[in-house]
Amino acid sequence: MNTSGPNTSVADTDTAPDVLSAPLRVRFDYTRSVGPTIGRFLTELRARKVVGVRGSDGRVLVPPPEYDPVTAEPLTDFVDVSDVGTVESWTWVREPLPGQPFDRPFAYALIRLDGADSALLHAVDVAEPAEISTGLRVRARWADATSGSITDIVCFEPGDTSTAVPVETAGEPVTVIVTPVDLAYAHTASPQETVYLRGLAEGKLIGARTDANGKVYFPPRGANPTNGLPTDDYIELSDRGTVTTFCIVNVPFLGQRIKPPYVAAYVLLDGADIPVLHLVLGCDASEVRMGMRVRAVWKPREEWGFGLENVDHFEPSGEPDAEYDTYKHHL
Repeated sequence: MNTSGPNTSVADTDTAPDVLSAPLRVRFDYTRSVGPTIGRFLTELRARKVVGVRGSDGRVLVPPPEYDPVTAEPLTDFVDVSDVGTVESWTWVREPLPGQPFDRPFAYALIRLDGADSALLHAVDVAEPAEISTGLRVRARWADATSGSITDIVCFEPGDTSTAVPVETAGEPVTVIVTPVDLAYAHTASPQETVYLRGLAEGKLIGARTDANGKVYFPPRGANPTNGLPTDDYIELSDRGTVTTFCIVNVPFLGQRIKPPYVAAYVLLDGADIPVLHLVLGCDASEVRMGMRVRAVWKPREEWGFGLENVDHFEPSGEPDAEYDTYKHHL
């Protein structure tokens, strides 16, 4: 792990390294209240019915917006529409992604339901592009068990006659929905970020600046935000620093790994000009303060990867608190 002092030049990074790239995936459940308008739409879907809302210009809008697009007034005039409609435009999905309606090729289409004046986006189950076209008549395929979600309509399929069997649903109107969010993408690091990440894999904390007179950024940025010059002068920093500002986390939340209360703090590493957000543990949360001197606690070497999580947390170093004047310009 890093045991060097601040402002140690990194001599072997004169040339840009081969950049790192890795697949990343972000997953979480997004919970939101839906309000009376969308709630009515979802509640009706649970009963295998589709409703829209009439705007001030007489148009029936599906899905129903909460406010009139012309006057911005709340909309309350609900209108029943058909679950049969016409494809207005479409696109072919050749390689479906995880979480999409099918694991085989299908189409997404804007469908104007009979009785509506706006289009609804949904999947259309057809085997090949030749089976879908603008003007195609389609009908909803309903889920066997409905719950008050847009996925109560599994998809649309070619057809001009509704197959819906309305159901009587018990329970309160839909007021809250939980939507799984799943983002998968490939992240390619910049040359500066690559130096930083490779350094972490070796137990080093690498910052960067434009030149000897520039601010040292940690983590490095590709360019100095004040003048746009590349930050290619790399500096190996100490793994000790000063708490500039902090927050005591008292409220539990989904996915939380540490039982509250605990502290998330901005730590200004010795030799850096920009603080980094990390955990401060190893003492009672009430003992953390601005100016407290801390040191990094590294995970066991065999657990290191290319990330700042190699530093498990910071803890009090036992040094005297830093003078306010030494970090006030970094708040």
